[in-house]
Amino acid sequence: MYDEEELSLLDVEEELESPLDKIEPITAESELAKPDPDEMLALLEHTQPPQRMLAARAFCDIEDQRATPHLIRLLTDTCPLVRVSAAYGIGRNPSPDAVEPLITQLNQDWNGYVRKGVVWALGNCRDRRGLAPLADALRTDISAVRLWSASALAQMAEVSYEAVLGAIPPLIEALVQDPVAAVRSNSAWAIGQLCKELPSNVVYATAIDALIQSFAEDKDLGVREDAKASLLGVGDPRGLQLIETLEQEGWF
Repeated sequence: MYDEEELSLLDVEEELESPLDKIEPITAESELAKPDPDEMLALLEHTQPPQRMLAARAFCDIEDQRATPHLIRLLTDTCPLVRVSAAYGIGRNPSPDAVEPLITQLNQDWNGYVRKGVVWALGNCRDRRGLAPLADALRTDISAVRLWSASALAQMAEVSYEAVLGAIPPLIEALVQDPVAAVRSNSAWAIGQLCKELPSNVVYATAIDALIQSFAEDKDLGVREDAKASLLGVGDPRGLQLIETLEQEGWF
């Protein structure tokens, strides 16, 4: 388990943001063309970390599968800014070959920003192998990584029925128990996405019960709103009836 205080790099008020949020765009969207892929491919091998980071960041915007093997290698770069940029680049250019390296880096990287990028990339890879490490990160990592792990688990909807069944229990646990409201909100949203792929069975009913409980009892308004949105999106009759009843009573 990672300690919430492990990194001075993750400010308390900023840790839920993307590690690339405050980095200026490589180009102005309306004024300049995207970087040349061939030039950026060459820079991925540059000896200087700022150049490698620049190139890896470019592939956060450029889709070019030629970059993926290089980005996988950069996941273990000595510079954390290169590693996080590589993770985001892989998220934009996912590959089955990247799944195991991403899992390895998630398990060993000390940098919370990097792990955030890795869980996003793992989700985008939409691979059954990502289920267990994402579920573990949702249970044990720092809040910023838990937040993104919840969203990444929603991608299991595009993997398989078995993957959906495996993703729902850790999301329910996070929805009910996580101390951070934003993590609970993301878990509510992810459960709603996954429930759309389920028949009316025990797992589905348990997930709906968790959403109903969250909508009715969570102390955070944002979490209740997200639970409500998921119930409305799934269209479950029990959830819809509860929402109607509570709103008629002026509860919400």
